[in-house]
Parts: sequence; C-alpha cells; structure tokens
Amino acid sequence: MKPSFAFVLMMRALSSMMVLASLCLLALPASANTMKVADLIEERALSALEQQIPANGRIDIRMAEGAIHEGEFIKEFWIDPDSGQFIANVVTAYGETHRVWGLAVMTVKVPVPARRIMPEEIVTAADVTLVEMPLQRVGTFAIASAEKLVGQQVRRMLVAGRPVPRQSVIPPVIVSRGEKVKILLSYGGLQLTAAGRAMADAHAGQEIRVVNLSSNKAISAIATTPGTVEVTQ
Repeated sequence: MKPSFAFVLMMRALSSMMVLASLCLLALPASANTMKVADLIEERALSALEQQIPANGRIDIRMAEGAIHEGEFIKEFWIDPDSGQFIANVVTAYGETHRVWGLAVMTVKVPVPARRIMPEEIVTAADVTLVEMPLQRVGTFAIASAEKLVGQQVRRMLVAGRPVPRQSVIPPVIVSRGEKVKILLSYGGLQLTAAGRAMADAHAGQEIRVVNLSSNKAISAIATTPGTVEVTQ
C-alpha cells in the first residue's frame, strides 16, 4: 500500500524542520565558557614562563596557520622555555580535541635611540623612544629603562632603533684629564681651596688623582661638580 500524497508531504516537511533545527543548534554557541584559543594558550604560557618574564614584559601568541580559533579548555600543554615553541591539545565546546601549535614570544619594551647618536654626545629624553621587541633580541646586556639611558654620555655610536648595550654609554665626564680644577679640602668644620690639575677623566662621584699646583703633590679626590674635586679628611 503506497503512502498517501498528504503523508509524503508531511514527512518531507518534518524532515526539513529537523534539518533546520539542527542548523540552528550548530549556529548557537555551545557554551558561555568558550574562549579564543590564543587566550587559552597565553594563560598556560604565562604560568609556565612566569619566572622568565620581565616586569615590563608580555607574551605574544602566534598560532600556526589552520588552527581552530575557539575552545573550552586545554587538556595538555607543552612549551620549550628557550624557543617559546608550544603544542597544546584543545577541547572544544562540543567535546572534540584538536591539536594546535605555534610560538609564544616574550616581548619587552626597551629604550632605543630615535636617531644616530655620536660619541661624546649626552643622551636627552628627545633622543629616546620605547619599542617592543622579542626578549631574545634585546639580550641581557642592553639598557632596560629610559631612565638609565637619558643623561648618559655616549662612548660608542648608538644606532637608531637598536637596543643600547650598557658598555656603550657612561656617566657624563665632569672633569677632563689635564683640566685645571678647584680642590676643596674639608677638615672637620674647616674648608680650604687650592688649584689643581686633573690626571684623568672622571664622572660625578668617581675617584680621581689630581696634582696640587701649590705643593706639586698628587693626591686622591672625588669629582663632585664640573671642574671641582673634593678631598675629605
């Protein structure tokens, strides 16, 4: 016995409604806890690398092409602390497990010259800008804050846009070798002055040998201000 025409139409309509309902269910978010996979990876990477991240640093997550974009949680996670390469098994809101991988790059803001700065110049605030760089590029010998760079005297040419090695700058020289200086002698509450000549360059607070021009004797003193050294007894 063949089904009636009305029954066939009813079954077709029911089938179409079921397909439509399935599509609507797929279009709805499965869980309010779903997050971007990059954010899930960042949480785990921060936990794994917290001892290595500088105070002003952060982690930049770079996912491999083709990775899923959203997930519920990370089931397993592996990361190489030296390279930042990671692999993770991400569980979706539908219970599916997807393997993703990529690179977790530790970055830090560092001061770099805004222009080429030549030896003997004094670095000013206008000469410095902050840029974000991978920590591996900065290295351990670069100056990490603008406060430690501004006001320094350049020993070796500084290239625009590159981290500044600590040995490339020094505190400004306030007494130059061969320069005539004023010697301040403090003895108890008594202060005397004498003329002298510097035997070397010195920055503020540095010990220096000077010749007392009155006695023609070499003595040790501390460079205090430009052209002035102090002897305390």
